[in-house]
Amino acid sequence: MPRHALFIHGNWLTPTIWEPFQRRFRACGYSCAAPPWPPAQGSRQPGIAAILAHYEAHIRSLDQPPLLIGHDLGGLLVQMLLDRGLGQAGIALDPLPPRAGLLGLYSTWRWLLPWIGWRDLLHMTPHYFARNMAQTLTPTQQNIAYARHIVPAPWRVFVETALGIANAVDFANGERAPLLLLAGGNARAVRASVVAALYRRHRRSSAITRFKQFPGYSHWLIAEPGWERIADYSIEWAQNHVGRF
Repeated sequence: MPRHALFIHGNWLTPTIWEPFQRRFRACGYSCAAPPWPPAQGSRQPGIAAILAHYEAHIRSLDQPPLLIGHDLGGLLVQMLLDRGLGQAGIALDPLPPRAGLLGLYSTWRWLLPWIGWRDLLHMTPHYFARNMAQTLTPTQQNIAYARHIVPAPWRVFVETALGIANAVDFANGERAPLLLLAGGNARAVRASVVAALYRRHRRSSAITRFKQFPGYSHWLIAEPGWERIADYSIEWAQNHVGRF
């Protein structure tokens, strides 16, 4: 019976960002899925609680707990799902912090400045993407990646993340499954120092928690040149902490 791997994308992105990772994991015997976020209900965009419930329902539909892999907000959702007893293990790449005071505010403050409406979408500019998400790419690579992968994101999610609404995690939960936190050394959207501080908070738990920083990688570490190193490290860690293939 194949193992399951559930991939959760973050803000601004769609599940297509995970296609290379999924090929890598399938080659190692995983059955992979990368469901999109739930759609808007009329003019109301989904918040963190609705997105979390969407993935929880998917996990409960499987015949065995999956390995959870998330990036950015997806990394926050991985932490929340593990805290709720879901998943065999979790890998959070450049994750947004859960209700973590200034850590969460630091990662999202710039998006709180313009009040555009609770139900509205926030658009990322190509300049922001090139400077803060994928600065390690060439200009040509940035243009291609932006056109293919970047979509508007619910402004509501940024507010909830920054203010700690519906995203609490018990950092002392000793019953949760193993967690791996990965950081891009040159990431700007969620700096490695923020992920390291998040790791120290999770160390309050007796559950397995590991941290790894990859020098030279940006927030785009799951898709930039050299992403294979990130994927292979993730697979090896899962093999060691969940079980052999």
